[in-house]
Amino acid sequence: MHDFLVSNIQPVLWVITGLEFLFIVLFAGLYKRTKTTVVLCMLLTTVGLVADASLIALGGVVGEIPLFLARLRFIFHGALVPLIFPICGYGLKLGKRAMSALWVFTALVMVLGIAHAFGVDLVTASVGANIRHTSSAMTPGWAEAISRLLSFGTVIPLIISGVVVWIRFKNQNLFFSGLLMFVFAALGPATGNMDLLFVISMFGELFMVLFYYLYVIKDEKLEENNKSEYYDEEKAVS
Repeated sequence: MHDFLVSNIQPVLWVITGLEFLFIVLFAGLYKRTKTTVVLCMLLTTVGLVADASLIALGGVVGEIPLFLARLRFIFHGALVPLIFPICGYGLKLGKRAMSALWVFTALVMVLGIAHAFGVDLVTASVGANIRHTSSAMTPGWAEAISRLLSFGTVIPLIISGVVVWIRFKNQNLFFSGLLMFVFAALGPATGNMDLLFVISMFGELFMVLFYYLYVIKDEKLEENNKSEYYDEEKAVS
């Protein structure tokens, strides 16, 4: 599998980018119909993932991309990944006061994420035909800490809230979006393929947005069923 991914790194990257772009279209359609903030958060997260994936894939076409474009990847990541927090909150159906507090916390993490994007020290790395910029050993400790927060510090709450949503609202998809993201993020280190971590984790991101989409679809159906049951009970009482 390692040799296959290295030999076909560019086609794999462009296929993932194309599939993620498809979810931008799907989420845009959902948002146009629902006008819900949770769908908007999912849409913006997917936009960030597509920007990240396409800029990485571009490195196999033009070679080393300009440093400001490489840093733009980290800006998208730092600014949009924290939207996982309000997605968790909306999934848990928290009240207005709790969501307001969660949004304040999310905004603070976004600021830290953007600061991380400017603080990280970038060097070039190549895998097969692809050349990209990645964090170097010279990156400050505070920036590395924020990077870990953006990775596991967002996915773990998604998994935990997904369990609660599954139990309370009978919708398992938020849990699987977090679980598969976690599994693929851990797969590179677990298999000794750290050089391929960036592309392996992209599969996790793709599954994450897939199960985001399935979550919204099922949540809509559950809401419709609840309304139908409510009206049936009202008719029975009357």
